[in-house]
Amino acid sequence: MNDRAPAPGGLALLQSLVNTLDIETGTDALDTVEGRAGLGLATADVEAARELRESLRAVCLAHAGHPAHREVRPLDELLASAPLVVTVSAADGSATLRPADPAALASRVAAAVAESLTVGTWLRLKACEAPDCHWAYYDRSPAGRGRWCSMSVCGARAKMRRYRAK
Repeated sequence: MNDRAPAPGGLALLQSLVNTLDIETGTDALDTVEGRAGLGLATADVEAARELRESLRAVCLAHAGHPAHREVRPLDELLASAPLVVTVSAADGSATLRPADPAALASRVAAAVAESLTVGTWLRLKACEAPDCHWAYYDRSPAGRGRWCSMSVCGARAKMRRYRAK
């Protein structure tokens, strides 16, 4: 549903994880082999991925100033056991955090959160305010006040509802 450019860096992983569920149609990409393969997930990892996805969605809604869509386990609890490793480049001395286990989705998510915090992009990953959408998008607006994943779909629907309510 999103007509915006993908999120930068590691946030693209978080955005694609949140967007595995189309709330409007109920379609969950994690139910398919292709959807799981796109995130490097085994069938046994799907329930944990769903829990992580919904916690990320709640955080993205909070970034946009909206309440959580439902009660979820806090993201920090889910990421507390996700080990990261500090790597330091011998060439220039730069340091990065990377997953200790690159196959573990929680570790990859934790590394992406850490990376986005250091570059200042974390708060720009948001979820659409439309209750039948909540699609994740990266807010590139100058003021950082984006509200919808797509102005032409969710934004237009919201404006039409407001107009009709008058």
